[in-house]
Amino acid sequence: MQNGQDNYSERGVFITHEEYERIQQILASDHEKDLRISYLEQELAQLKRMIFGSKSERFIPDDPGQLSLGLDIEQQQESEQQETEDVAYKRRKGKKKKEIPVRLPIPSHIRREEIVIEPAEDTTGAKRIGEEVTEVLEYIQGKFYVKRIIRPKYALPDEKGIVIGTLPSFPIPRGNAGPGLLAHLLISKFQDHLPFYRQVQMFKRADITIAESTISGWFSATCRLLEPLYETLIKKVKQSDYLMADETPIPVLTRDKPGATHKGYYWDYYSPLDKLVCFDYRKGRGREGPLKFLEEFRGALQTDGYAAYNEFEKRDGVTLLACLAHGRRKFEKSKDNDPKRAGYALKKIQELYDVEREAREQDLTFEQRKELRQKASVPILKELETWMRDQLNQVLPKSAIGEAITYSLKLWKRLTRYTEDGRWEIDNNAIENSIRVVALGRKNYMFAGSHEAAQNAAMIYSFLGTCKINNVEPYAWLKDVLTRIPDHSIQQLEELLPGYLPEESK
Repeated sequence: MQNGQDNYSERGVFITHEEYERIQQILASDHEKDLRISYLEQELAQLKRMIFGSKSERFIPDDPGQLSLGLDIEQQQESEQQETEDVAYKRRKGKKKKEIPVRLPIPSHIRREEIVIEPAEDTTGAKRIGEEVTEVLEYIQGKFYVKRIIRPKYALPDEKGIVIGTLPSFPIPRGNAGPGLLAHLLISKFQDHLPFYRQVQMFKRADITIAESTISGWFSATCRLLEPLYETLIKKVKQSDYLMADETPIPVLTRDKPGATHKGYYWDYYSPLDKLVCFDYRKGRGREGPLKFLEEFRGALQTDGYAAYNEFEKRDGVTLLACLAHGRRKFEKSKDNDPKRAGYALKKIQELYDVEREAREQDLTFEQRKELRQKASVPILKELETWMRDQLNQVLPKSAIGEAITYSLKLWKRLTRYTEDGRWEIDNNAIENSIRVVALGRKNYMFAGSHEAAQNAAMIYSFLGTCKINNVEPYAWLKDVLTRIPDHSIQQLEELLPGYLPEESK
């Protein structure tokens, strides 16, 4: 005690309590700055990668026999220079033989139009010894045609009345658009991402004038016709005991935000066992959306780490699964931050996917796939978990590698549950592929005109996603459905779903 103040010794130097507290504040401030610098470096690396780098998430592990750490800039430049010299030497040494491109054959199912060209010379008395055939792929621009339905009227004898043929049902009552045209309009917009106004311009080049408002009316009427089939699809999806779920935003025009758009969301649900895709539009991203849609759902639900799905952890009869692809993506993004640790994690995850590939190549049953996972995947997962828990205290929490480890450990139980049932998948990449069409559409038509239009689009995306999963040609399916559904029994609508198989055939 000196002058009523505590003294602290730092390497033989006595300092006051106030000086000690000041030093601790400076050290804490420096630590915070280090964390901030690390975070900003991480963000800068991600931005550079987004702008200049490859978008691929493919991971190629380094050669274990090659030391890749500790190389300085001079060594890298020297290596690049040597590589350039080697390439130049090889080019001088010998010229590479130019490969001749192989022309793919024209598919045999395409209609052939034959043109016979006889020689200009006189062939009288000549013997035909063969022929040379040249095939040229041609194209005729899509053309409109008018289907005239003529129904003769007959006056029966003895004044028994007048008879006339029954007019077939049309998708739009009293409308003049056939099922083929309506299918073309919807497939062009939601599959090929051509907004209606662009289609109107294309029609004008064919000397056909159709108002955009007319096409919008046809679209709304077609959606009303398809609503019962959409409800049947929803019912089938909800009956599944294994679903994948994801969400994606969609800008929507509303009166509440003049001059701006409302951020709505498509919630996508996929049943891998039934191969059915269902989009459900909601005005927000809150947990109310999935809780309402899956109110009666019981089974396994596979999602990403979004907190809205945590409520299902408390529901009896629901098992939550996570997506390993999302966890892998975190480590892939942390390669610039900590390549050694990220590389180790990615290598282990790659080994897990190798097991899944082996199961697919051997066409294993669900029970056999479970046995393979228990034997090969579970040990890898245990090793990875042990390593992550050991590394957790050695990395900065806010760093990219720290966030990747924290994310995976937080969801670890959900991430490893796929090994308990051969029906469950290692990730939900299948559902991410189904919502990709929405992202492409956003870039073209930019927004939905209203909440009702967004819900109608969700219906069409559901059908197209189901077509894609079942390898069904969407235009042919939709044209057939629009032709049949006006007279189809409402109790048998399930038969119209893409890829429909009766229960006894499954």
